[in-house]
Amino acid sequence: MVTVVTKLVHYLHLSRRSGQYTMNHDHSKKIPDGASFDRSGSQDSLDELSMDDYWKELENIHETRGNNHEERVALVVKEPDEGELEEEWLKEAGLSNLFGESSGDSLESMVFLSTLTRTQKAAVEKRVETVTQTMRKKNKQHQIPDVRDIFRLQNDSKGKVCDGSEPSAVRTSENKNEILDGTKGPKFSLGTDEQKSLLEDMPSSDTDINLEISFAEQAANLKDSSVGKMYKGGGGDTLLPNFRLPKDKTGTTKIGDLAPQDMKKVYSLALIELTALYDILGTEFKQQKAVKIKTKDSGLFGVPLSFLLEQDQKKVPGTKIPLIFQKLIAQIEETTLETEGLLRIPGVATRVKGLCQELEAKFYEGTFNWENVKQHDAASLLKLFIRELPQPLLTVEYLKAFQDVQNLPTRKQQLQALNLLVILLPEANRDTLKVLLEFLQRVIDHRDKNKMTLKNVAMVMAPNLFTFHGFGSKTIEQSEFAMAAGTANVMRFMIQYQKLLWTIPKFIVNQVRKQNTESQKKEKKDKAMKKLLKKMAYDREKHEKQEKTPNDTDVPQGVIRVQAPHLSKVSMAIQLTEELKAGDIVARFLSQKSGNVQTLKKEEVFLYEIGGNIGERCLDHDTYMKDLYQLNPNAEWVIKPKQS
Repeated sequence: MVTVVTKLVHYLHLSRRSGQYTMNHDHSKKIPDGASFDRSGSQDSLDELSMDDYWKELENIHETRGNNHEERVALVVKEPDEGELEEEWLKEAGLSNLFGESSGDSLESMVFLSTLTRTQKAAVEKRVETVTQTMRKKNKQHQIPDVRDIFRLQNDSKGKVCDGSEPSAVRTSENKNEILDGTKGPKFSLGTDEQKSLLEDMPSSDTDINLEISFAEQAANLKDSSVGKMYKGGGGDTLLPNFRLPKDKTGTTKIGDLAPQDMKKVYSLALIELTALYDILGTEFKQQKAVKIKTKDSGLFGVPLSFLLEQDQKKVPGTKIPLIFQKLIAQIEETTLETEGLLRIPGVATRVKGLCQELEAKFYEGTFNWENVKQHDAASLLKLFIRELPQPLLTVEYLKAFQDVQNLPTRKQQLQALNLLVILLPEANRDTLKVLLEFLQRVIDHRDKNKMTLKNVAMVMAPNLFTFHGFGSKTIEQSEFAMAAGTANVMRFMIQYQKLLWTIPKFIVNQVRKQNTESQKKEKKDKAMKKLLKKMAYDREKHEKQEKTPNDTDVPQGVIRVQAPHLSKVSMAIQLTEELKAGDIVARFLSQKSGNVQTLKKEEVFLYEIGGNIGERCLDHDTYMKDLYQLNPNAEWVIKPKQS
């Protein structure tokens, strides 16, 4: 098998040089000059980028596997039955109670659906319709709702969803600040006619990433317009656009800034949004499913990330990155990152194999001699660790979706899709990927010395992340060769724009706020009025007795009270102004030193927005507090260290 693959690699390598081999036939056709979509597929970049490093790395991988005489159990990807894929998708999106035996209890889903954009709703409707038809074919004895009834019930309720087909309370000029039950509250931007209007009115640069409007809505608007004005990457793929995030006065939300209960909502919304985006752009989105196989539950190489972290946390509590992964990166950097050909030049195969076996036996005992590890060997071990994971670092579920990013029409849409995919990764995979990308960027920062440019690093690393051994020889020989240039470009995107990829889009955060607001209101409505009034009276009396102090008088309009239990000054009333930022409040607290010496620095503590329409959110220091207060007037404000 290895011999066949190696020969095929050589053949493709030579054929490519002679111009006989086409990387991706589906994307080799030229797009007319007047087309509104800029096709940024792999074929466009193939002429720009030399694939030598990719083929050499792929050959090194196969040679390494050939030297490893231990038989690896290939990961089997299960082909789903009709409707099974959509049913699993609805479960992942948190909408399993729209079908099956629990379909009658859909109040929570109704709240969720009421926050969806027009394109997100269409994605849900499409999957529910498929599941419904499948259930009817199989004559399942469940209550099977008609997909039209699901959204009709929602539209007929007091809180109508903005679907672009009829007026809604949140869009009428006289009630523009009303929420679904008619009470006054902050206005949330969603992805409907209102968003379409905002999209048309909002001035933007070709390189600005709009996080306020649903990505799928932006794509639909572009598709519907007579002239699609998106970034056209003149000069080939060698120069990537300098994409940036316009400043948001209410603060940028990063992965890790939100409480777990809100991140769960973010995950569901990101899945629906990604699916809607792929639907609009005509790209098939299918989550793969791996059949469970027996894997190692101890050791270093070939161990699931979850097991590896579990045993690592016994030694270093709270660690989120495998210790061996951290150590290999540290070992590479300990010498110098200026070594020419770093990551590209492989270590000696027999020595790497011996080091791998020695690490398995001695790493956790602390008796492994790292002085014997040469830099190129450490780099080979790092790549081996990634390849030997029982499931891909980008996961079985989303590996194909990562690959398919190359097929999206514009680079901006490719970046938007990658942003959503990073959000969807399990925490352990996402954290490990982040550390890897940060390391790769540090290697690139020394490109003048090590000759490893962004292109070179992407070419070398792409086979290690995308040619996963578990999908068997068919995938390696056919699909991966056809995807080579495209996956290398996806790798370039992930490295180049890694700081943008860990941002949670504002429109998704606003949808979470909307869900929280609606859930709180519906919970109150479900309680008997007498019980509700009694509880409110009790809570008010308890609050007045226990928490009201001479310094905590009623806070006047335009003033917030900030708590800082970890600092010398534990409470302070802050007057809101147009220019007041979260970082200014933190600095004010840190300047108030009492008898205790301040040990915390500004970069170690943050202001948190807690409660109201969000669970908990860590604010970046550039957040304008008056704007955020208007968005969430019922929040509490606390300064504390950020949890790692």
